[in-house]
Parts: sequence; C-alpha cells; structure tokens
Amino acid sequence: MNRLQRFLKTWLLLELLSGLKLTFLRMFKPKFTVLVPEEKTPQSPRFRGLHALRRYPNGEERCIACKLCEAVCPALAITIDLAEREDGSRRTTRYDVDLSKCIYCGLCMESCPVDSIVLTRIYEYHGEQHSDLCFTKGMLLAIGDRYEAQIAKSLEEDAPYR
Repeated sequence: MNRLQRFLKTWLLLELLSGLKLTFLRMFKPKFTVLVPEEKTPQSPRFRGLHALRRYPNGEERCIACKLCEAVCPALAITIDLAEREDGSRRTTRYDVDLSKCIYCGLCMESCPVDSIVLTRIYEYHGEQHSDLCFTKGMLLAIGDRYEAQIAKSLEEDAPYR
C-alpha cells in the first residue's frame, strides 16, 4: 500500500498541485505592501536605532566618563577618552561609536547610570564609506540635541519595562 501511495504521489504531482492551489487562492487576497518612503511602518517603543548623546537641561553633557558603556559593548564599537576638569569631575574628550561594528543590542544604554547614551528611533541613515559610520562626540551630541523631545518621549514610554 505504501508503494502504491508513493507511486501515485510521484506521477500525479500532488505536491505541485497543492502548491499551485495555495498560490491561486492567495492571488486574489489583498496585498500587504508598504510604499516606502511615503508610508512609515509602525515601530515598537523599544526600537533601537541611531545612537545619540544627551545633555542636561542646563546644556552640560550628561556623560561622566565612567566607561561602563565601553566595557559592556560586546562588539567593541565604543571608544572613550577622558580628562579631569579643574573642579575634579571627569568628562569625555573623545566619544566615538563605530556603527559598522555596532550590533544595536542596547547594553550601552542600559549600563549608563545617567542616561547619557541612548539609541533613538532613527533608522534611515547610511554611509558610503566606513568613515561615514564612525560617529564622533560632536555628531552624537548634535543628534541628541536635535531629537531630544523624541528621545524623552521614547524613554518615558519605555520606563515601565526598565
């Protein structure tokens, strides 16, 4: 009996016919096409995109150069150099993020004690050369300044899950 079923399946092409049936049925259903860039797809409130450095409301940068984000980064994408100020506080002189190495895990954001480094919801960026994806401290601060309202809203939405 088993040989007869296998023979009939082989010569009658039942698998092919079942696949064609499925294709024919799906042909008349509505399509789920998103016209990018005119239409935006919904994002999760916990989406992780482009990095940004934040400032306090008085304009001073938040980063205290504790180097936790550099230590916790599994891809070694963050490089920090620091210097002490005259008042004894430490601040960064260099804060570089290599986005070609970054795996967007969010560990840098979770380890930061002062919420200085954040991952924004920005996903539309590119670089034609490797140097285009190496963001410096000034570039990261500019992104943070420009999107501070969006960053604050995202952190507020994410607060119950932290």
